Amino acid sequence: MQEQYRTVAREGVYESEINRSRFICGLAPAATEEEAQAFIARIRRQHPTATHNCFAYVIGADASVQKASDDGEPGGTAGVPMLQMLLRRDVRFAVAVVTRYYGGVKLGAGGLIRAYGGVVGEALDDLGTIVRRRYRLVTVTVDHQRAGRLENDLRATGRAVREVRYAEQVTLEIGLPEAETAGFRAWLADATAGTARCELGGEAYGPPEH
Repeated sequence: MQEQYRTVAREGVYESEINRSRFICGLAPAATEEEAQAFIARIRRQHPTATHNCFAYVIGADASVQKASDDGEPGGTAGVPMLQMLLRRDVRFAVAVVTRYYGGVKLGAGGLIRAYGGVVGEALDDLGTIVRRRYRLVTVTVDHQRAGRLENDLRATGRAVREVRYAEQVTLEIGLPEAETAGFRAWLADATAGTARCELGGEAYGPPEH
């Protein structure tokens, strides 16, 4: 697995005018291909009279899924430059849709490539990106008496508390960098006088870091 990946900070829209054509770039994070396709369909519904709605998306921390569409523009002049811009910026789990309203001036193949790739780059600059790092999920079980203080201590030491569940005992789910798991066990034993139970789980990405 990749140690980290970069993605779009938030969903948003960026607009640019090039030789009287309007280029509107919609960007969004997308955890799955289905989410990316749903976003594309939504943008198309918002712009039914647009000349083109071209798209590109990259799913997977290792960019295992890559799709692009020129939506009627000359082959390779829209979707591919959009996709290349996402890849060049190391952006993953993201979808871009560029809506074009033709303004009467032809841009030529080179102009289209610059326009479609460029507006995605400008949209990324405008909306910002975040880095998500790979974490090991750790489940800590502790008695009610110590739970509140332990949660405060975890947050105070900058550890990512993802979930807290209350039952007979309190279960806290934490995200830890792989390298810190051994040190964390020692810290936890010290913090709870050896009363907490610690189980290593699977892996996930998060929390975001700018």
